[in-house]
Amino acid sequence: MSKHKNHPFHLVDISPWPILGALGAMITMMGLIKWFHLNEVNLLLLGLLITTLIMYQWWRDVVREATYMGLHTFNVTMGLRWGMILFITSEVFFFISFFWGFFHNSLSPSIELGMNWPPKGIQPFNPLEIPLLNTLILLTSGLTVTWAHHGLMENNYKQGLQGLLLTVALGINFTILQAFEYIEAPFTIADAAYGSSFFMATGFHGLHVIIGTIFLLVCMIRHYLNHFSSIHHFGFEAAAWYWHFVDVVWIFLYISIYWWGS
Repeated sequence: MSKHKNHPFHLVDISPWPILGALGAMITMMGLIKWFHLNEVNLLLLGLLITTLIMYQWWRDVVREATYMGLHTFNVTMGLRWGMILFITSEVFFFISFFWGFFHNSLSPSIELGMNWPPKGIQPFNPLEIPLLNTLILLTSGLTVTWAHHGLMENNYKQGLQGLLLTVALGINFTILQAFEYIEAPFTIADAAYGSSFFMATGFHGLHVIIGTIFLLVCMIRHYLNHFSSIHHFGFEAAAWYWHFVDVVWIFLYISIYWWGS
């Protein structure tokens, strides 16, 4: 069968990764259930290991297709762009659900909450301490990732590398500070609707920061290996879009939950 084609689209080869990835996700979810009910993490760790290995090999294949095989043509990258835009849109609505729950409870606290917000007995965080510092860190990281993007578009290798390195460092710093905040928290996720709203919203945002940091770290490694050019770097653009989304969500979280909600 001839491998020549007369169209600009990318028809992917048969791959084992989708079915194996689904298997890894199933084992991970079964491991979560086992951890919740039996307090045993062996199956969960196995599922996470399988999922991580599949993710690595699947994205390795995508990088090869994009960088070395020249399969990511203009039409293909346009499809990828729309896919990333729709994915971020779905994430926006995901966080809207958390904000909806928070404002539903805070604007009209029920009698079970003592008709107070925060509920009586819960001491919220001071928004001028770690939350404000984390806000400054994320806003600064938005500037550094934009600086890296401009360096990439201007073929300034050193500027792109430095910008990505600074952004990854700021993302790691944010995660460490949020972990410290959780450890020192005077309330838990079980403390009424306030605890649930707070930890669900900020926890999922923290997970997105970790994912975005890994995304940018991979981009930094690829940039170091000269995978990107000034006109062909959608992998970096997708990571930058995702990071700006994380920044904007945090601003809304800080204003509504940390500042107004306290």
